[in-house]
Amino acid sequence: MLRMMRSSSSRCSSLQQSLLKNSTRCLGSVIPDLKLKDFPIANEPILGYLKDSKERKALEQALKGTASSCEDIPIVIGGKEYKTPEVRYQVMPHDHQHKLASFYYADKKLIEKAIKTAVETQPKWDRVSIADRLKIWEKAADLMATTYRQDLNAATMLGQSKTAIQAEIDSAAELIDFIRMNAYFLKEVTKYQPISENIKVTKNSLRYRGIDGFIAAVSPFNFTAIGGNLSYTPALMGNGVLWKPSDTAMLSNWIIFKIMREAGVPDGVVNFVPADGPVFGDTITASPHLAGINFTGSVPTFNRLWKQVGNNIDNYVNFPRLTGECGGKNFHFIHASADVESVVTSTIRSAFEYCGQKCSACSRMYVPESLWPQIKEGLVCEAAKLKIGDVQDFSSFTSAVIDDKAFKRITGYIEHAKKSPNLEILAGGTYSDSKGYFVNPTIVLSKDPKDRIMTEEIFGPVLSIYVYKESDLLETMKLVHTSTKFALTGAVFGQDEDFVKCALQEFKMAAGNFYINDKSTGSVVGQQPFGGGRMSGTNDKAGGPHYILRWTSPQSIKETFVPLRDVNYPYMCE
Repeated sequence: MLRMMRSSSSRCSSLQQSLLKNSTRCLGSVIPDLKLKDFPIANEPILGYLKDSKERKALEQALKGTASSCEDIPIVIGGKEYKTPEVRYQVMPHDHQHKLASFYYADKKLIEKAIKTAVETQPKWDRVSIADRLKIWEKAADLMATTYRQDLNAATMLGQSKTAIQAEIDSAAELIDFIRMNAYFLKEVTKYQPISENIKVTKNSLRYRGIDGFIAAVSPFNFTAIGGNLSYTPALMGNGVLWKPSDTAMLSNWIIFKIMREAGVPDGVVNFVPADGPVFGDTITASPHLAGINFTGSVPTFNRLWKQVGNNIDNYVNFPRLTGECGGKNFHFIHASADVESVVTSTIRSAFEYCGQKCSACSRMYVPESLWPQIKEGLVCEAAKLKIGDVQDFSSFTSAVIDDKAFKRITGYIEHAKKSPNLEILAGGTYSDSKGYFVNPTIVLSKDPKDRIMTEEIFGPVLSIYVYKESDLLETMKLVHTSTKFALTGAVFGQDEDFVKCALQEFKMAAGNFYINDKSTGSVVGQQPFGGGRMSGTNDKAGGPHYILRWTSPQSIKETFVPLRDVNYPYMCE
């Protein structure tokens, strides 16, 4: 009996080997191997704008040209321009009677038209090879770095009241970095392909598709580069996009849109749709084709969008992907071993550059009693030196806040500081909106670490400080991450290694971007991917390779070249 079983098994094995040996390979692979051109990658150099430099002269010329006209900006859907009766104006925040651009709000019907256009364009755009898309992005980055660099900077300076260096960091260097590096990340991610154990029998591959539907990009005023990233990174990955730019960053965002068209992005891939916020939000979330929202802005707005998506979840073709960055209450925590000069200069820059309107700006500070006299003297002295004025005056350190709403919100906190017995204004505290929305850098000492000026996002040039007893170090560290709902950026200053190690653990969830002996601002694309948790956002790390994967729907493909000839498994022949 045993001999019979062995004989049967032997015959079965021989049959299997014969079938494999005599089988004809079927269709060869139809999935081409991606052979994308390698290219070097480095951050865009930041120009200096010293007096009489080539870039300074070019920027001054661009500023004159931009300031002397009022650009008329249309809605653009599928390459066609639209204008509606709802006309709006972008003004210079530092001179709010000076109109810089006119633009138009899209109504519900136009937004629905843009959705239809993006959805119909997406499959065609997705069929454009990755190699061809990378060429477009490379050309766009080159145009931004050369031909249109100073146009971008001038629009950002005049429209968003950024100084020359702050504009250069944002609308030149960071924007170019987003365009170049996201293209680089896409090239690199395609190098990963699944294991194929025997390529003669089976080939496994992975391709990166866009998402079925459309992506809505809702961008903020405070970084021109964010507008470019929120809209064009999903586009790079094969998606159709509706871009709602901020009313107060309209001109700089419009220039980005025009540059990307010139570089070769087809009509309908990204649709330029200025609109009233609630109308835009209601319309996109009502569409069954919503595939994702790429958002930077306030917590209430993102919460509203998220709730609307939840309410409509049964209506969608896909589960929409929600990516959001919503600001923070960023901190500098000072240890007794800190370098005082570094603390002072880093905090002044972080808190007051661009009027504290960076998502990462330092808004609260914790200082040990032993260092407080020195740090107080340094902060007050440096704050008094800061020149606040027109951005076209290159000696200005900073300028106006973005608009009347911001002005009222920020000055409300200053008035609270003036009235509260727990708060003392050490510097600043003055403001005027007669010509521009100017708020002087303000430093507030708080006796209460849980006062709302220490816990709520202000998004303006107001720095609140709590002085702690060194014996209460650990308790004060706990206050940092328990007293506020945000967790975006934070920094610690200290030369004591044990303290720094302790801070790494204690502040692990207190900040998505954490700095040791450096200011809480200044993340660089490709170097410090940006984003935070809790109510600061979904922490998808813009500026890193992970970010692009949020905007793709990968497809795994298995190709088999040797036909299956037998339903049975070998052991069944025993």
